[in-house]
Amino acid sequence: MRLACLFSGGKDSTYAAYLMEQAGHEVVNLVTVMPRDPHSWVFHTLNLEHLPEMARAMGKDLVAVPSSGEEGDDLSALRNALTGLNVEGVVTGAIASDYQWDRINGICEQLDLKMFSPLWRKDQSMLLTDMISAGFKIMIVGVFAEGLGKSWLGKVLDREALGDLEQLAKVHGLNVSGEGGEYETLVLDSPVHLCELMPEEIVPNYHRDSGRLHIGRLSSRPK
Repeated sequence: MRLACLFSGGKDSTYAAYLMEQAGHEVVNLVTVMPRDPHSWVFHTLNLEHLPEMARAMGKDLVAVPSSGEEGDDLSALRNALTGLNVEGVVTGAIASDYQWDRINGICEQLDLKMFSPLWRKDQSMLLTDMISAGFKIMIVGVFAEGLGKSWLGKVLDREALGDLEQLAKVHGLNVSGEGGEYETLVLDSPVHLCELMPEEIVPNYHRDSGRLHIGRLSSRPK
């Protein structure tokens, strides 16, 4: 089945695309809504200016559409982006957000597209373990929760970092996978990448209890 994947460059959408291709489907398009409002309730907003480099590194066609960041406009932009694509279904990296799942599923029903959410309701620690084991190189590019200080910006998720996240989850009640918006990620390499992404001109911007990693540019290195 030909599929489009809702894509942010982060771990969940990339891993969802990987799982669907492992199941024998073909992910032909990466679809991204680019909200002007950084606090969009539906879509991620970090490092979206580097989407073309991310898509090239994965050998996928990118469909990126702008939005105001308000819910209605975000969903309208997504509907417009999916309309006319030569695909039969849509892949999402949703894990636990009923809010996001319901709204995206509604659009898929309107367009007669099948929705696939291979991470839905899976154990979050298990998912991260599986990503690491599969060879995903995941860098944390935003932290927005108690316990996740400046030292987490730019950190690559390995088994040691996952253990630290699990401990923080017990103490502070955060979602290990960041599903509650506790942190955001950028995938630099994975089995679906043709090239490894190399972040350059990195500047951490941390204030009070949250921060973002500004990446000046992404270059790629053949594998």
